[in-house]
Amino acid sequence: MDALLVVNAGSSSLKFQIFGVLDAGLELRVKGQIGGIGTRPRLQAKAPDGSVLVDRNFEPDVVSDLPTAIAAARDWLLTLEGFTLRAVGHRVVHGGPDYAEPVLIDAAVLERLASYQDLAPLHQPYNLAPIRQAMAINPDVPQVACFDTAFHHGHPEEVNCYAMPRRFYDEGVRRYGFHGLSYEYISQRLRDVAPQIAGGRFVVAHLGSGASMCALRGGHSVETTMGFTALDGLPMGTRPGQLDPGVVLYLILQRGMSAQAVSDLLYHEAGLKGLSGVSNDMRDLLGSDDPHAKLAIDHFVYRCGLNAGMLAAALGGIDAFVFTAGVGENSAPIRARIADTIAWLGAELDPAANEIGEMLISTPKSRVALYVLPTDEELMIARHTLALLKSRSA
Repeated sequence: MDALLVVNAGSSSLKFQIFGVLDAGLELRVKGQIGGIGTRPRLQAKAPDGSVLVDRNFEPDVVSDLPTAIAAARDWLLTLEGFTLRAVGHRVVHGGPDYAEPVLIDAAVLERLASYQDLAPLHQPYNLAPIRQAMAINPDVPQVACFDTAFHHGHPEEVNCYAMPRRFYDEGVRRYGFHGLSYEYISQRLRDVAPQIAGGRFVVAHLGSGASMCALRGGHSVETTMGFTALDGLPMGTRPGQLDPGVVLYLILQRGMSAQAVSDLLYHEAGLKGLSGVSNDMRDLLGSDDPHAKLAIDHFVYRCGLNAGMLAAALGGIDAFVFTAGVGENSAPIRARIADTIAWLGAELDPAANEIGEMLISTPKSRVALYVLPTDEELMIARHTLALLKSRSA
């Protein structure tokens, strides 16, 4: 069977999926990951019916970093039979100003993408590592980069620019937005489950360890909360979200912190983790009786409501609000609290539907429909990869 491999690599995990390429479209055949890289490495993979294909633990020194995790995953993938690999699709967080759609990767493209590493240090280096390794091992297998920023290309300049001298915009200092693969998938999913909404105005809240929101009209991005980097917008697991630039100046000029120390603080020690002093995991915070954990949750909910209002203003009103990603899909208490912050827009939550995780969690009389839709960035990558392959062979 012809197949596509999709790779989504991060600093502590390597996710992968195999899709069969059929006449009728793509079919998921394997879904797996190596998590806990360097601490408690574990390789897991399942078939679409949920049956376990592999569940193996490694010693931390055996799978200590992303390259060793890639090697372990590759060794297991090579044991699978019946697949002819046609291409590998990769999630790449930052496409910069150059890439508005998926691209076939060669050495020049890889070098260009590496130049954006400082804009997404939590993601870009790890996104590119498996690409380099795959190109070295299987140079004849096409490698396709799919970008989180691409979905937001096409915003007017007044949306993307900062109030700074023009030369900085020309150099690429502008608002890009992220989580685009997730937003694109949700916009397509809405066409199937709520076509009356898909063509209208809606906000999607991608709430996970990384968090952002996007305003969409007719399935296209109009505005989003993240900007030049993935630090902006909503508070996240370890990132602060919107921050007065003067805070950074204060830390450097008055506190004497180095640029690297400030970067480490903002990417690894801020957000829910920094504010609570307890954890970067919303589940831990919800289960804690520490008042600082409550403060972190209150701050997160408040900023979500505030940004929802901003995005509603960008659209001139909204017809629906969609929750997705880890927190959005799984935390009924957080959904309930955020729904309460947008009640002024006409949203009315159905508590029972929310508690059991129904797809539609608003009441029949709610003027703003509330949905919970699981995202699938890997399927979106597979679709883009297959489309690119077909366009090259046409």
